[in-house]
Amino acid sequence: MDISIFFLLLMLIQTPLLSSSPKTFDVLRGSSLSVEDPSDKLVSLNGDFSAGFFPVGENAFCFAIWLTRSSAPTVVWMANRDDPVDGTGSQLSLSKDGKLRLTNSAGITVWATRTAASTPLESSKLQLQLQNTGNLVLNHSESGVIWQSFDSPTDTLLPQQTLTRISTLVSKSSEVDCSSGYYKLFFDNDNVLRLLYQGPVVSSLYWPDPELSDPGLAGRSMYNSSRAAVLNESGYFWSSDHLVIQATDFGVKTHRRLTIDRDAVSDPCTIHGICGPNSFCSYDHASGRRCSCLQGFKMKDPPDWSFGCEAEFNIPCNQSHGKLSSFVQLSHFHFYGYDLEFLPNVTLQHCENECLTTCSCKGFQFVFKADYGGYLCYPKYKLYNGQLTPNFEGDLYLRVPKAAELSRQVRGTYENKTLKLLLWFTTAVGGLEVTCIFLVLFSLFMSSKNSDPVAEGYLLMSRFKRFKFSELKKGTRGFVEVIGRGGGGVVYKGILPDKRVAAIERLDEANQGEAEFLTEVNTIGRLNHMNLIDMLGYCVEGKHRLLLYENMEHGSLADKLTSNELDWEKFDIAVGTAKGLAYLHEECLEWVLHCDVKPHNILLDSNYQPKVADFGLSKLLNRGERDHSNFSKMRGTRGYMAPEWVYNRPITSKVDVYSYGIVVLEMVTGKSPTGTQHSPGGGGAKEYNRLDSLVREKIMMHADGEASRESWNIEEIVDPSMGGRYDSAKMELLLKVAWQCVAEDKDDRPTMTQVVEMLCCDEVN
Repeated sequence: MDISIFFLLLMLIQTPLLSSSPKTFDVLRGSSLSVEDPSDKLVSLNGDFSAGFFPVGENAFCFAIWLTRSSAPTVVWMANRDDPVDGTGSQLSLSKDGKLRLTNSAGITVWATRTAASTPLESSKLQLQLQNTGNLVLNHSESGVIWQSFDSPTDTLLPQQTLTRISTLVSKSSEVDCSSGYYKLFFDNDNVLRLLYQGPVVSSLYWPDPELSDPGLAGRSMYNSSRAAVLNESGYFWSSDHLVIQATDFGVKTHRRLTIDRDAVSDPCTIHGICGPNSFCSYDHASGRRCSCLQGFKMKDPPDWSFGCEAEFNIPCNQSHGKLSSFVQLSHFHFYGYDLEFLPNVTLQHCENECLTTCSCKGFQFVFKADYGGYLCYPKYKLYNGQLTPNFEGDLYLRVPKAAELSRQVRGTYENKTLKLLLWFTTAVGGLEVTCIFLVLFSLFMSSKNSDPVAEGYLLMSRFKRFKFSELKKGTRGFVEVIGRGGGGVVYKGILPDKRVAAIERLDEANQGEAEFLTEVNTIGRLNHMNLIDMLGYCVEGKHRLLLYENMEHGSLADKLTSNELDWEKFDIAVGTAKGLAYLHEECLEWVLHCDVKPHNILLDSNYQPKVADFGLSKLLNRGERDHSNFSKMRGTRGYMAPEWVYNRPITSKVDVYSYGIVVLEMVTGKSPTGTQHSPGGGGAKEYNRLDSLVREKIMMHADGEASRESWNIEEIVDPSMGGRYDSAKMELLLKVAWQCVAEDKDDRPTMTQVVEMLCCDEVN
């Protein structure tokens, strides 16, 4: 495998030591390093590494570790890369609570380690030292390592430093900007090492090749649980997902590092987000990579291509929008992802018509695939990850206004009066045609109003397989094996005709079955995320409404909580669930509120990875009403419902955040959100209508206000059935995040995206 696929192994040539003599090797309690004294730094015993304040701009400094034996100092770690301090009065100090603290000139802490000790530490037994490996270590002579920089890397991995399931490499923003960029190397929930583009608007995985649905096709394995990767001094890189890479000069003794760099690939145009939306990347060895806007678009935020391009035209979204559009063929243009649907074996005309019927369709990709024996159609609602490459045997048909086509033919502009008149005439004729078509369709509808519109409408669905009721009745042996209950009916275990095991939800006829059916099918048809349940098919026949889902080997989270089978898995389940909900709220085609987040609707696969299920109560939001949605009735389950439902306040995505917080509290404490609980302090039984009340009471016994939360006795809050089999730091992090999620005021709650960031980032700091 080419080593330049996803990172840069930079072999640094040894040169004379560039740094000055060290002021000290150890920093004891109460000591500090000052930004004002360039010699105030730590140097490793071998002289290879230095740690101190590193300039990142005019009067801007970060506390960093850099390799000194190189032609220029090479930074390998930074503490405050996203929050530099100024050059006067800033310092790194070892505080009395055993933490390293970085403060700016105003005395405000901009970065600190998570090293608070439960008992006071003697200052004479603490020391901070920069090791020969480049690892900055805070040691206690009796307790050992309290904190080390190797546990929280930035963009670089050094030899003997392990990348784990709780650490991530994040690229720099640019060659001259050391702040966090858009590219991440991390272990995903499927145990595979991946590269993620997380840009200002969207995010997407792009390595291993996302078009290979099975990581095994890329030589990777999901069947491991260690999630570890390491580089050694000889140039050998190994990952637990079976990725092995060897440097071309393997065995040569030299300084090495592994750095994630957005340009360190053999073909930079394969990197997602490199040119932003509505643009495309082209590359040749002579001129290198180049970003360009699509026809009819202009650059949005020069010179930053991360924000891509914006349209200089507008296609109105009304009944005549299809008549006002045409397509421009762009050969060998490939735009990955964001497909409205996948249409196999269709004609070009059929693909055009599919795009024209949807306002949000920006164009479509038309590709011949021999494996399918015909052309594949990919209508696009977003134009991301574009590249122009001769190797791609397909075309992009970009949707533009017809007026733009006429404008190019007569070499005029929209300001041309003649063209304006022609555009007005075309619009008027198109509107008349649409009116006539509408009248004909209305007439046909009135003549067939006694037919079943739901059944007939879903005959046209091609994304999912339609099953006969007799097939499902046979596969479930008459619906006898109940495996759960959804928002609209009972879920049974069944065997499909192709021998697959499926979870089959039979919607209650008396419980708005038709409405539930329409909601779930339309919602799930727009979703695609590893932490959301996959839909396999549906059945609509007479009064029968059934939904078919993938079967989850370990059932629901509710089952596992009652059986006390979960220990360390709880943290990963919380992270995965948060990712699934964040996708619903922020990333899918239409914003979705789940409205019934609870353990019964969080299912676990064979690796205990969570998938959010049951969208029977969900609510689709238009872009303009994300924070002002209206509901005709209360939705959800008692104990998990946010206060907004009770007090008739505006319903937003924060109701799901609240429910998620209750679920996390339930996982941490082992207690149900409703029912009788024993009050702390032996005060007898007490009725708690909300789990957060119980946790709040326990916390207030050990803390006097927000600033004292570190004095929480986590052992009195965590589920006693876990028997100490948990990481106290992770449990504390879960508790603090959940505590924010269940805030009474929705504006005080984080978004689900912020929850993911807190769980995935804060745990390593």
